Amino acid sequence: MLTFKEFLNESNVQKVGRKRVIRVRVRKGKIQRNKTFSSMPGWTIRGGKLVRMDYKERRDRKLGAQMAQHKKAAKLQQTIRKAKISKIKRGALGL
Repeated sequence: MLTFKEFLNESNVQKVGRKRVIRVRVRKGKIQRNKTFSSMPGWTIRGGKLVRMDYKERRDRKLGAQMAQHKKAAKLQQTIRKAKISKIKRGALGL
């Protein structure tokens, strides 16, 4: 199974000037959905055109990424803790 970064580094990405076109979904060799991203930091695509992100959007994305990072770490710790408890219980049962 490929990681997301490996998937993006493969032939699914076409760089067209300042845009990247990514084949998001391929089924039976047919492309079902393409997604266009900006390849320049601080820029985004709106209505098919490359536009500069305003301060508020950049700030909101940054804060959202930080919150997601903390939430992901907390969920992972919770999963590890529950797996550890399960392992202890299974060991006590002799399984």
